[in-house]
Amino acid sequence: MRALVLLAAAGLSLAACSPGAPKGIDKAALDAAVNERVGDPGTCVLIGETGSGEVVYRFGSNVTCGRVLPACNGATRTVDALLKVTAKSRAPANISCDSSPDGARTVAWAAGGVETHDELVYAAAMEGDKTPPGVVIADKLAAAFAAAGLIKK
Repeated sequence: MRALVLLAAAGLSLAACSPGAPKGIDKAALDAAVNERVGDPGTCVLIGETGSGEVVYRFGSNVTCGRVLPACNGATRTVDALLKVTAKSRAPANISCDSSPDGARTVAWAAGGVETHDELVYAAAMEGDKTPPGVVIADKLAAAFAAAGLIKK
């Protein structure tokens, strides 16, 4: 019983450290919109602050978001590393490449500024056997952000 209490406390502690959503945005609505448009067990989406790259929203598990994947330029990176770079430049990045030696799996990266929010940037990665190109993920994320009310039209 004591072990269960300790596990529950640890889980609550970790949940308290998890980012919520950008100010004024309902996290459940944003989660649902991202899940509907790009949801996949191999997907991580981070939204962070321009400049610092501090994460204010995360879609994806700790494992999925912490994976080191091919950066499609001969190096490897994490989604958080891409977010930090994007936070400084706000430059869009959409690229895809094989993530397995046999070409059976691919990784797609999408990043850039969040439209209508100069203070926010995003970075995303999807890896798997049916991964769409990074530019498609970027388009789907823009639609998800709009559906959740993050992008004001």
